[in-house]
Amino acid sequence: MRIVKFLLTAYRRIMNNLRLFQVPGLVYTPCRYYPSCSDYAGLAIEKYGFWRGLTRSLFRTLRCNPLSKGGIDFP
Repeated sequence: MRIVKFLLTAYRRIMNNLRLFQVPGLVYTPCRYYPSCSDYAGLAIEKYGFWRGLTRSLFRTLRCNPLSKGGIDFP
């Protein structure tokens, strides 16, 4: 569980730095959902355990697309 939390935290920090420095070639779009997908993954893994939380976060990531309205979506 610690490894998953560490990886999610590292991902957030890397993405925040890339957004901050506006690295060319990457598309920066605001999140359509609250909480963001990485926050959702952390919450889902804490609530449901690793495998079920990972599955829920993958389906959430698939729902996050330009055709989605977004909104508030907690695990």
